[in-house]
Amino acid sequence: MPPKVPTFAEQLAAARSTAVHLEMRDSYSVAKEDQTFPAWQNGFRYDPADRASWWRPWLTLIEDTVGRGVEIRRARIVSEPVSEYIRFEHSGTFTNIAAGEQIRWLPRRQASDIALPGNDFWLFDGKLVRFNHFTGNGESAGPTFSDDPAVARLCATAFETVWQRAVPHEKFAV
Repeated sequence: MPPKVPTFAEQLAAARSTAVHLEMRDSYSVAKEDQTFPAWQNGFRYDPADRASWWRPWLTLIEDTVGRGVEIRRARIVSEPVSEYIRFEHSGTFTNIAAGEQIRWLPRRQASDIALPGNDFWLFDGKLVRFNHFTGNGESAGPTFSDDPAVARLCATAFETVWQRAVPHEKFAV
């Protein structure tokens, strides 16, 4: 029997000090049951005063993880002008920040000389990489994992280089 693939929540729960996430796509397909992007396209915006209505259970997971002392950073490499999907992500990012994530944005033109992995990833405690794979139209194709120190080092170096160049969310205009 193949080993059980850990859920993302299980991996985040196992993190002790850091979890960093690098996103490099200009759009992601949204599951049919997730109506947040279509609602945003029709004018819906999260109410900063109504935390209970924000993206749950994701934000609860982030709040709990940060509450345990784990630093969570997310960097997004984006094309400019940004896609409609990136405008959607940007408009709701304040909820991630309120939950404890640190988020920065890097225009793709400024990433041309960075050695980047071929896929979005999460890196936990600088040791375990969870690559997120997507089809050409942005649908999830499932994760793969690596604890190879060379792969973790590549991802850590790429992330830190992006992070240093990237613009903090509050200063990045779309």
